[in-house]
Amino acid sequence: MRILRWMCGHMRKDRVQNDDIRDRVGVAPIEEKLVHHRLRWFGHIRRRPPELPVHRGRLKCADNVKGGRGIPNLTWEESVKRDIKDWNITKELATAARSFGFHL
Repeated sequence: MRILRWMCGHMRKDRVQNDDIRDRVGVAPIEEKLVHHRLRWFGHIRRRPPELPVHRGRLKCADNVKGGRGIPNLTWEESVKRDIKDWNITKELATAARSFGFHL
């Protein structure tokens, strides 16, 4: 953020909001970058052959484990489903997005 402020000619004491500076420079928000990365990884997993192993941290299934207190952690699969629903895209489009140059 410091470099973006410097590029616009602002200092922190000018009290310009981060969103305004990102809009001026044309940098995407961090949330959008995270969604794009998750959907890209989702495409890799959907395209892989089913006999290949997947990184355990990504598709961990805990069926008979007693949960702790509070809100349960959001799993990777749930976050991908939420991203697909929020962006109104199909699973096929998320899988093939890279093949025809579609950028979310």
